[in-house]
Amino acid sequence: MRHLAMCCCAIILVACSKSKDQPAADEMADAAAAPAAPAPIALADVAGQWTVRLMPESGDSTLLSYEMVATGDTSGWAFNFPKRKPVPVRVVAVDGDSIVTEAGPFESNLRKGVQVTSRTVNRLQDGKLVGATTARYVTSGPDTVAHFRFEATRAP
Repeated sequence: MRHLAMCCCAIILVACSKSKDQPAADEMADAAAAPAAPAPIALADVAGQWTVRLMPESGDSTLLSYEMVATGDTSGWAFNFPKRKPVPVRVVAVDGDSIVTEAGPFESNLRKGVQVTSRTVNRLQDGKLVGATTARYVTSGPDTVAHFRFEATRAP
């Protein structure tokens, strides 16, 4: 009789335990709901002239507008600020859906007389170039780093 009870308990335990080979229903639902990875970006996708609006991290006020020239390779990229010489831009990385660029040091348009170096992550979204910029200012004060976001549209 004891053997029968133990066998029944063992059968119940095996029947109630989750199979390690099959994912749980919750895991399968999560996988189905996960968005597809964004399409990889190529430099040729963004080649051309862009009108850029630089904004604070939060908010939509335009701090600065300028033109950016992007090419189908890593050479020839530039920021064209009003009434200034073009600032060369270096393509640092192209990975996944992002193009990372750096520029500078050059004189800041937001802080007159202060040198700045910028690092920008660019993504193509709905035909616009969007992303984030980190500016590093050459100052001795506490606000040597500033974060911005930007949105750019193709120039006609």
